[in-house]
Amino acid sequence: MNRYTLASLWAVATIALDQITKLTVFNVMEVWTGKEVIPGLFNLVHVLNKGAAWGFLDDEKINWQRPMFVAVSLVAIVVIGYMLRSVKDNDAWMISGLGMIAGGAVGNAIDRIWLGSVIDFLDFYVGTYHWPAFNIADCALTVGAGCVLLSMFFSRKTAQE
Repeated sequence: MNRYTLASLWAVATIALDQITKLTVFNVMEVWTGKEVIPGLFNLVHVLNKGAAWGFLDDEKINWQRPMFVAVSLVAIVVIGYMLRSVKDNDAWMISGLGMIAGGAVGNAIDRIWLGSVIDFLDFYVGTYHWPAFNIADCALTVGAGCVLLSMFFSRKTAQE
């Protein structure tokens, strides 16, 4: 399988899973509500985030987040396409990671275009400390970045041998 096919499969799978889960939350839960799933650890919630990771720039007083974050997503897709040109077809970690990052960027961009904010619904916590709510696209961005780092680590290790 070539690098473009593998990256595209990861991106499409990420977008599909992300949008299916977000649409489910959108249709089943009222905004700003939650349901305890694992007491003391995990809730399903329905929150909207105009900002970026961990609510960065999530402020109703500013209204430029939407176009900026959509533009950032488009730039990320172009950069990922450019990066894939130089990746070897056998570097599955890098290719998969770039595909997940692309899928995560598109998944959140779809929300921004559609709603003006991103639907977050996974709420992990311990006691009163809550990790900021997130979604499948955010998971893909994080795991994808981890895959890219692993690829870089393995490439460096191989080059030193």
